[in-house]
Amino acid sequence: MIRPAVIVITGASSGLGTALAAAYARPGVTLGLQGRDAQRLATVASACIAKGAVVKTAIMDVRNKDGMRKLIQDFDKTHPIDLLIANAGISAGTLGTMGESEQQVRDIFAVNVDGVFNSVLPAIPLMQLRKRGQIAIISSLAGIRGLPSCPAYSASKNAVRAMGEGLRGTLKDNGIEVTVVCPGYIKTPMTDVNNFPMPLLMSAEKAAEVIVKGLAKNRSRVAFPLALYLPLLLISYLPLWITDPFFAALPRKTAMEKK
Repeated sequence: MIRPAVIVITGASSGLGTALAAAYARPGVTLGLQGRDAQRLATVASACIAKGAVVKTAIMDVRNKDGMRKLIQDFDKTHPIDLLIANAGISAGTLGTMGESEQQVRDIFAVNVDGVFNSVLPAIPLMQLRKRGQIAIISSLAGIRGLPSCPAYSASKNAVRAMGEGLRGTLKDNGIEVTVVCPGYIKTPMTDVNNFPMPLLMSAEKAAEVIVKGLAKNRSRVAFPLALYLPLLLISYLPLWITDPFFAALPRKTAMEKK
């Protein structure tokens, strides 16, 4: 969709979500911004309003299935959604642990997988009725191949990538565009805790620019940076016995902090 006028972004209170909100904010645009931190979300909203956008905010946990359904349906009644970006997510790995705990795995899947479903699934029938709309699912390059440094995160991003790619074909005849976004390392609070080199680290603002351009062109997959994506894609086609030692030697991602 070239110029969506009504855009819903989950996880808008920090990182890539904040950058996407800013990238889309302009006169004539209405933004529905979801997040869990009221103060940060209010700051993001103020910045977008200053750029001329109309902004509606919602403090909601994407794990809340019924709450997200009501949020999407109520917002759509007055502001029919052109574009929904399922961006909310968390990350964690295995650094300093004996492997991921069961609770960490379940927490990651609850946000990164169920949270995406809770955001996207309520919007689909609404868009089907109008025979138009666009859905963007934020996956990751980590979803291209399972990584020993962050198995649950990798698996969660692989799951939503496959879901999005399947939905694209399913919903095409309904006039709904679906794009899966697979970024590499983006400088956000999520990556600020990483204590290892992150090749081709990109600012959230630059990443948002790439995503906006890719969505405007209705690309099936927006994966970047290419210098990281293409080698990873090629490696993913090699036999596991060849690539396992390489991936096992990669730096470990920090385990999730207890809250």
